[in-house]
Amino acid sequence: MNQQPKRGDFAKEQGEIVLREHEYDGIQEYDQKLPNWWLFTFYGAIVWFVVLWVLYYQTNLFKDAHELVTEQLVAVQKAKSAELEKTLATLNDSKLVHEWAANPQVVAAGEATFLTNCTPCHGADLSATITVGNVKAPLPGLPLNDHQWKFGGKPLRIFQLINEGSPPESTGNNGAKMQAWGQSLSPKQIAEVVAYIITKVPEDFKDIPDP
Repeated sequence: MNQQPKRGDFAKEQGEIVLREHEYDGIQEYDQKLPNWWLFTFYGAIVWFVVLWVLYYQTNLFKDAHELVTEQLVAVQKAKSAELEKTLATLNDSKLVHEWAANPQVVAAGEATFLTNCTPCHGADLSATITVGNVKAPLPGLPLNDHQWKFGGKPLRIFQLINEGSPPESTGNNGAKMQAWGQSLSPKQIAEVVAYIITKVPEDFKDIPDP
């Protein structure tokens, strides 16, 4: 015959099974001592939290999230600057016209980057317009196929404009200034875009001498 659990406020002996005195809606609660491994884990977690809190907030042993993100951003910027310097060290107007723009794979890569990032402002056909019905509406960017290079039409100058965005003295076109694409595109991608633009208006670069 099974022995019914005792009733009481808490268990007083090892292994004793006690039902708490209170009862609500037919629900009864056992009062059993938790296993030592569970108690040690729980108390250890509390101690570890207190130690970690003191070390994190009261010492300089750990860096906060802001410092970690700042360090990562600085590292990324340094890597981009190094890549830019490396690219520019071997790049010139002649190479962009006669080597980069003459390479179909480079031009195809530049076209893909241009269509993804540049068409909202300069249009897919470089005219800085979009056809709506039978009407051509202007886009925010300057046209790139009208043979008018407002800030200089040399290939490296175009590279610089894409990389750094509109010059400080620029008032923008239709109220919009071009962002510094060097923040999101690599120097190689920018050079590929320049090569693609060269192939769309080759007559503007015919005076660039062959290396």
